[in-house]
Amino acid sequence: MKELKMYIDGQFIENQSGKWIDVLNPATEEVISHMPDGTVEDAQKAIEAADKAQNAWERTPAVQRAGYLIKIADGIRKREKELTDIIVSEGGKVQGLANVEVLFTADYLEYMAGWARRYEGEIIQSDRPHENILLFKKPIGVTTGILPWNFPFFLIARKAAPALVTGNTIVIKPSQITPENAYVFAQIVDEAGLPKGVFNLVNGRGSVIGHELAANPKVGMVSLTGSVGAGIQTMEAASANVTKVSLELGGKAPGIVLPDADLDLAVKSIIASRVINTGQVCNCCERVYVHASIKEQFIEKVLAGMNAVKVGNPSETVNLDMGPLVEANALKLVQEKVDKAVKQGAKLLCGGKRIGTKGYFFEPTVLTDCTQKMDIIQEETFGPVLPIVEYTDLDDAIAWANDCEYGLTSSVYTQNLDLAFKLIRSLKFGETYINRENFEAMQGFHAGWRKSGIGGADGKHGLDEYLQTHVVYLETKG
Repeated sequence: MKELKMYIDGQFIENQSGKWIDVLNPATEEVISHMPDGTVEDAQKAIEAADKAQNAWERTPAVQRAGYLIKIADGIRKREKELTDIIVSEGGKVQGLANVEVLFTADYLEYMAGWARRYEGEIIQSDRPHENILLFKKPIGVTTGILPWNFPFFLIARKAAPALVTGNTIVIKPSQITPENAYVFAQIVDEAGLPKGVFNLVNGRGSVIGHELAANPKVGMVSLTGSVGAGIQTMEAASANVTKVSLELGGKAPGIVLPDADLDLAVKSIIASRVINTGQVCNCCERVYVHASIKEQFIEKVLAGMNAVKVGNPSETVNLDMGPLVEANALKLVQEKVDKAVKQGAKLLCGGKRIGTKGYFFEPTVLTDCTQKMDIIQEETFGPVLPIVEYTDLDDAIAWANDCEYGLTSSVYTQNLDLAFKLIRSLKFGETYINRENFEAMQGFHAGWRKSGIGGADGKHGLDEYLQTHVVYLETKG
């Protein structure tokens, strides 16, 4: 049985607490490894190491910092198969998607490394004849990253790459559900020769480790990807020190299908949103508004597509569309949401129940006759469930789409450019995808409105999250 280790101040640390957390394969329910149940002291040691290393790391030229990211990317590619298998076994992700995550993570590190010579300060015009106003972009200092389980490997890079290239140090806490991939990432970091203390990995529970990573006064910024509840707890912990927070939280992405839509494209994209990672992706389409004139056609095509979804154990079968949900509680919550939707008046067209008795598998599910006030339309559902709402007036569809406490992503299917721009102007979400699947680009900016988060990630704007400004007013005699 694998026993994972923490990585603090350039060393792999044996479990000091003597307590372990079991890591399960969600397809088989078997224990595959043990993760240290870390303590507050473990988190504090990691933060101290990051704080001690930060000044020297900041003084290291950015292009040299970038060189380490490139070495880490190379190390990831050398262990591509191993990492793919780990992500499959501990998270239940299908092999194709797990492999995409591994390679995309390496690409992301290289992309962020490319900013080393490109991020800039400014010279600002002064009102005084002998003054120069200089705006410097400087690192925040010690940063921390609290990770989810649904894209556990990529999220390490999404937080660490912009932090490190801009001169910050970082402490990462992986999810207790999917920690092994992070352990391998730390091994690759160590092999790349990154100076000790610059990158640290601490395992444990969010209530213990996560709280300390947000509450510790030496932390300059905490970045969390997770639920709204976890985001609120992180903000509360960070508030005592007025620590900067960057949060990517939940989503309830609407998809609006107009009468002139390419239905085959819309159906393919929306089904992909519901089955990718077994529907456990916060930015993917979770509720669909379909015009009454095409509703029956749309439903017919959706049912054919959902009934054709291949489900199984991704560690055993390569070409699957969907694996299990990540844990027993996820299975329970999805079942409860589907049952409640039916009780509230939704019509179950396919799916709606667990598959088998071993592993956390759930059938691809379609619900119709849904209404705006149903919980299945308002609440985030992390599972392969597609609720459909009929509309006749586009303004109603827009209002219903915006009627949500979340504001992460949205999608539109139409061939009419005028209507596309009307929707772009009207939808209140951080991202809108038109005639394509919900999946962001690394050079974009992934940021939510309302309860979907604060701040964002990716591209030059994501890089700026890890920088603060220092304005200098320089008066000369010349």
